[in-house]
Amino acid sequence: MFSLAKENIKIAFGSIKGQLLRTILTVLIIAIGIMALVGILSGVSALENTISSNFSSMGANTFNFQRYEFRAQRQSSRERQKINPIISYRNVKDFIDNYDFPFTKVAVSFYGSFASEVKYENKKTDPEVSIIGANEYYIENSGLEIEKGRALNFADVENNNAVCVIGADLQKALFPDENPIDKTISIRGSKFKVIGTIKGKGSTFGNNQDLTAVLPLKKARSIFTNPNINYRLSVKVDKKDMLEGAQDDAIVTFRNVRGLNPVEKNNFGIERSEDLINRAANNTLALYWAAWIISIITIFGSTIALMNIMLVSVSERTREIGVRKALGAKSKTIAFQFFIETIIIGQLGGILGIILGILIGYGVAQGFDLEFSTPWAAMIWATSIAFIVAIISGLYPATKAARLDPVESLRYE
Repeated sequence: MFSLAKENIKIAFGSIKGQLLRTILTVLIIAIGIMALVGILSGVSALENTISSNFSSMGANTFNFQRYEFRAQRQSSRERQKINPIISYRNVKDFIDNYDFPFTKVAVSFYGSFASEVKYENKKTDPEVSIIGANEYYIENSGLEIEKGRALNFADVENNNAVCVIGADLQKALFPDENPIDKTISIRGSKFKVIGTIKGKGSTFGNNQDLTAVLPLKKARSIFTNPNINYRLSVKVDKKDMLEGAQDDAIVTFRNVRGLNPVEKNNFGIERSEDLINRAANNTLALYWAAWIISIITIFGSTIALMNIMLVSVSERTREIGVRKALGAKSKTIAFQFFIETIIIGQLGGILGIILGILIGYGVAQGFDLEFSTPWAAMIWATSIAFIVAIISGLYPATKAARLDPVESLRYE
């Protein structure tokens, strides 16, 4: 039995080589469908990984207070959008003074500018550096890591020290060949000593997280005096099992800070990193569905094309089938030969499609600066689908070949 199967596989490969151009075209048709599936799923997976990574950078066991909820709520044309007041400096001060939940650290920060120019001696950056004013807990609560030097401390914030911590890209721009620690840079005409650098986090969707400078909160307030600055509160809980309690207590405290009565809705937003990751997953689910719909349509076309090719092959080899049957070949042996041939073509198309799909996914990830990961699930699905396509496409042609009458086949011209 094994030797017969081996012989049929050899015959199948010989037939494929004898119809090389047709086989190549058929393989390409199948590969396009598989490529669409693997490529789109790879791209969506890279997007999901990047979004999850960025949201996770908020830090573990951390929740944030902000002006609005992260999710966008649909509203009817008659319904007015509720405008929440900004989170003012008085709000954050009152919150810190009144919030005393154990094992928590409260970070305060604000963006002084998204487009500042930073100078060092005769070098200067383009006006695209983000300047952040923050207290001593900002870097830890944001999930950032210090690469050189140190982070801001309590004394820096309370004493208005003219120091700063800079991002990786700002370091590369101003200090490509030297250690930036203890060097003095200029921001908006004020001098700041660099005390630390932050490990690179990368950029996403045009937002470069490494082109930043973090200043002590009070010092930054003296430079950026806009009265409508919106502040951000971030609370980190050292013990995960206390996260829910810390969040509930924080909401009550901030509602009191805002002066809300028990029946009024929150006029602020609160988000946890887990919530943001879950919402990102829900948004990318639609992209997964789109990938499957596009791929199924393409693969359906591949199935028809492969079946048509095999039917043509059966017609062209009718005389060969008659000779084999006249020499004693059984119907199931003939069917097995054509079935194996279809499986081989299907798997070749699947392998090519997987390779092309991974390359496309990798290219998309590199082009949009996303976190690419090998799409094992997509590859398994692609292999399975290619096998199913081959079975569906090969079943009827193989059955038709097996049922041919040997006498009629021998007389076939």
